[in-house]
Amino acid sequence: MTCGKMNTSDSANASHEDTCPPEPQHISLAVFLCLFYLLGLLLNAFSMWVFTCRIHKWNCGAVLQFNLALSDAIITPLTPLMAAYFAMDSNWIFGDFACQLKIAVLSIHFNGSVIFLTLISVHRYVSVVHFNRSSFIKRKTFVKKLCAGIWCFLIICGIIYGWLLPVTIEENHGQCLTIHQTRLTDAYFIINFVIFFFWCILPLSISMFCYSRLASSVSRININSAQGQSVKNKSMRMIGICVFIFALCFLPLNVVRTIGVVVKKYHASQCRLMLQLQTAYYACYVLAGINCCLDPLIYFFGSRNFINAFRRSLKVVGVRSTVENKIESETVSQSLNKNVISTIS
Repeated sequence: MTCGKMNTSDSANASHEDTCPPEPQHISLAVFLCLFYLLGLLLNAFSMWVFTCRIHKWNCGAVLQFNLALSDAIITPLTPLMAAYFAMDSNWIFGDFACQLKIAVLSIHFNGSVIFLTLISVHRYVSVVHFNRSSFIKRKTFVKKLCAGIWCFLIICGIIYGWLLPVTIEENHGQCLTIHQTRLTDAYFIINFVIFFFWCILPLSISMFCYSRLASSVSRININSAQGQSVKNKSMRMIGICVFIFALCFLPLNVVRTIGVVVKKYHASQCRLMLQLQTAYYACYVLAGINCCLDPLIYFFGSRNFINAFRRSLKVVGVRSTVENKIESETVSQSLNKNVISTIS
């Protein structure tokens, strides 16, 4: 990867090294971005339809899962703008408001997904490990109010981010939320480390703690009963899916962005490295879009009510699948613990 065509004169070389003009990104980034978010939209739209139209009585888990699906779906309307930005030589032509709206919605999408994934982890941990104790996270009224407060917080944060990071012109290219915005270097540096700690390290640590304790707890569940085996299997699947989502979708994006803002602040003359980091960041950004496609697995493996509603939905549209047949073949011979089942299903 190069930094553009170099002049032969020393003065031109020196001048060029002082700046690092944006470079066009491969069209495959735009293609994969659209594919991932379109598939995510279909999966999450169907999931929200199941939650709203097929599940008549929500528990705390369903409330959290619905909000996770909503946070995944809201990014889709802005996907064409982001894809067009990649396809048009990384040149933002849609104006200041569209850029600030993009930043705000991206913030709400990513931060919301992280928060609700973490809350699902906490809820699963409390429900299984401390099933016989009273907790606010088990009260549906509290969880609804908590989700409403989280959405207000996410919207405020999104507006602040959009206001702090406006469009700038770099080398005759409009730049929106990129490493090339030189006059925003300090803002990106500070904001990045706030995001990296509060929206990556802290949630990941909480989830790892919850699921490590959960794994230890479910290992002691009586698996002689079919219900005990079912709870254990669902919980272990939840562990694998959530940790995998954090590791694949959010951790690489935050690590590459952190490296990028450090290089931009302290080694801005390293143009080749800057452009490589920019491409790596966009690749991680597209990879993060897989989150929208993976989250619906949490609803399927983590909620008995969702599975039952899913089965009814298949019957409504006249679809018979191997998944449904497998679910119908399962029988429950004994009861594990009514409190555990009613809380985590």
